[in-house]
Amino acid sequence: MKKIISLALSLLFVFGMTTCAFAASDNGSYTVTNPYEGIDWGEIQTYKTALHTHTNASDGDITLKENIERHVECGFDIVANTDHGTVNYSWEYENPNKFIHSFLKLIGRNEGELVYLGKSGSFDNGISYELEERNGDDFLVLDNGKDIMRVPYGIENNAVSVNAHVNSWFVDYHDNSITTYVDALSGVQKAGGICVINHPGEYSKARYEIRSANAYNLDEFQYWYHVNKWAKLLSKYDCCLGIDVNSKGDSRTRFDRILWDILLERFADNGQNVFAICSSDAHQLNKIDTGFVYALMPEKTSSALRDSLSSGQFFAASHCLGNPDELVEIYTALEELYGESELSDKVKAAAFEMDEKATAIESGEADADDDIGITYKVLDDDGYCISETEPMITSVTVDEAEDTISIESENALIVRWISNGKLIATTRSDEAVFDLNDYSDELGSYVRAEVFGEGGVIYTQAFLLDSAAKAGTSEVVDKGFFDFGVLDFLVGTVGNWADIIGRAVRNIFR
Repeated sequence: MKKIISLALSLLFVFGMTTCAFAASDNGSYTVTNPYEGIDWGEIQTYKTALHTHTNASDGDITLKENIERHVECGFDIVANTDHGTVNYSWEYENPNKFIHSFLKLIGRNEGELVYLGKSGSFDNGISYELEERNGDDFLVLDNGKDIMRVPYGIENNAVSVNAHVNSWFVDYHDNSITTYVDALSGVQKAGGICVINHPGEYSKARYEIRSANAYNLDEFQYWYHVNKWAKLLSKYDCCLGIDVNSKGDSRTRFDRILWDILLERFADNGQNVFAICSSDAHQLNKIDTGFVYALMPEKTSSALRDSLSSGQFFAASHCLGNPDELVEIYTALEELYGESELSDKVKAAAFEMDEKATAIESGEADADDDIGITYKVLDDDGYCISETEPMITSVTVDEAEDTISIESENALIVRWISNGKLIATTRSDEAVFDLNDYSDELGSYVRAEVFGEGGVIYTQAFLLDSAAKAGTSEVVDKGFFDFGVLDFLVGTVGNWADIIGRAVRNIFR
């Protein structure tokens, strides 16, 4: 009997210790890789930055002078001109790529004479300026005391490619031949620059999807192929920071946050990050202030900008949202946390309009076209911000002792917390503390945040969870993937047409 009691007590003790061990594991500390670590939020400067814009030196409708004038009016601190196949060397004098400019002019893809800034002058809005050089960087100095820095060597590579646009900065590199992603990324890496994959939804053809559930569905070959293609490129070329997730009003990129989460999940499972930018890709004046980044820098220099982008110490931001499911989640949260308002009604109206059009397309009553991407936006028809406020993140704090991520912001209402592609929680912006232990059953390998206010949305870069322990443990590219190279544009095109034909056939027999 003593032996039985002793054994029972021993088992109870072991079971109790095991239970405690599991409890500690479930609620133990996470190791969080914080891209904003080391920032002194009281000292750091935030610079509104345009990384992707066009002029009539390639296929834009506006001159460089008109382009810069609008950026001045919209409060930008840093601007990159990234014409197709055209390295930007100066704002002072003409420097088009004669081959690209002549070809586009021949086919009617650019308009008017080139107009640059000269050494000094005035814009049509009456603001006077001078160009000056400081420590190797070019600045446009305005008569109101403000200035704008030019990003050196901005370009959109693969000008004559049909499916592989890549923006790069900081190195004098271009190739006028028919090129692929590999050509551009390897060229930029060899030259020592950094780059990003532009508007991926354009090439995967996700821009033509109607519902989020269908976009980047890995059961479909076209999406499986493109996810693996971009994952392979990101893993091979360190110069490539990541992807553009919201550009030009978010019509064609409205599902590219789904792609970002898929890539993040793969790379975070391997202890790596994938950064996201927003851009305007502006070919017209009214697109200039649609998307941008807030670069966090100790000073306004091109070297500091490069460090900011390379380390992920920046926020992506947009004045537009075109994903109907995100908008439903946003207006629902606004109503739950603040009650119905003019803002929640506006977001709801945009979501309903999208749903009505999607339903009409599915029933065959309307044709699918680019206009499916109806957006919630805070820009008027001329492209000026009509909201008096833009949301701004003022600090990010990771407390590993408490397992929390905290965000302080201005002009914001809600913060959406996302992990492995799922919305985990939505908090008020004035209560934006995310306790990892509260959601341990739902967390994947990363968490990222989206801060929403009347003036738009800001995306943080991802916070990786226990990344050091996962480094090198997972493959980011599926076995069996084969890169079709320059012919991979056929993958998205065939998939898109198969979907259109399938929908037409279903409507016939409905």
